[in-house]
Amino acid sequence: MTHGTQSGWRRFSSHRAALAALILLVALALIAAAAPLLFGHDAFAMVGQPFLWPGADARFPLGTDMFGRDILAGLVYGARVSLVVGVAAAALSTVLGVVVGLASGYFGGWIGNVLMRLTELFQTMPSMIFVVTIMAIFTPSITTIVLAIGLTSWPQTARLIRAETLRVRESEFISAAFALGLSPARIVSRHILLNVISPAIVTATILAGTAILTEAGLAFLGLGDPNVMSWGSMIGTGRHVLRTAWYISAIPGLAIVLTVIAVTAIGNGISLVLNPNTDI
Repeated sequence: MTHGTQSGWRRFSSHRAALAALILLVALALIAAAAPLLFGHDAFAMVGQPFLWPGADARFPLGTDMFGRDILAGLVYGARVSLVVGVAAAALSTVLGVVVGLASGYFGGWIGNVLMRLTELFQTMPSMIFVVTIMAIFTPSITTIVLAIGLTSWPQTARLIRAETLRVRESEFISAAFALGLSPARIVSRHILLNVISPAIVTATILAGTAILTEAGLAFLGLGDPNVMSWGSMIGTGRHVLRTAWYISAIPGLAIVLTVIAVTAIGNGISLVLNPNTDI
């Protein structure tokens, strides 16, 4: 481990909430990956008596829903969906935002104007309505959910990267790179990108949390992937018996809240590493 890496890890670990959040998410990811080994049935299997409250049966620590499905199994399998959607959608939107922001800020002129008008077009449309429209047109699946969320979440990153690119482009070392005859591709990839990527990394954690919430909203509305168990679909199923068996919706709802808070805390920790003078 290099000195820079050690210093960065010390700054990150000094943010106790970020460290606890990282441990929580790593544990959640490991448990979700081991779901088939932990349970002898899938999340849709009706394995017990319906409406067992948490603690009523040792076989089902978190109880069962109205169909006799194990809520703990659904929670673990649902974590797979939420984590995959959160990471993949955030990665897609970040890549799109960085590419658009770099191109707009570096080239400027008509290219920058066209890209910024496109960005504004996406920003004027409510993202959730746009995502719902896409899901209503195409067959709901994890892939289409990731694409829908990723294709509607990039404008914020694009504007941020564009502003940083405009600032860095006027630096003396960029002028020196021009004078040396370096190609635009090399200047952007070797000199500009490395100096503007930090804000995008922090923003990606925010996008991941938003993607998890969006997927839950889609599943709650019945627009999620029907072939997988997700926290949003568990909440949607439980809303029909909310007065008599509120735990069916409350448990996955709490899981969503804790996961999004953990992702946000990790983002704060990363911000502290990338910007040591930031007071979080």
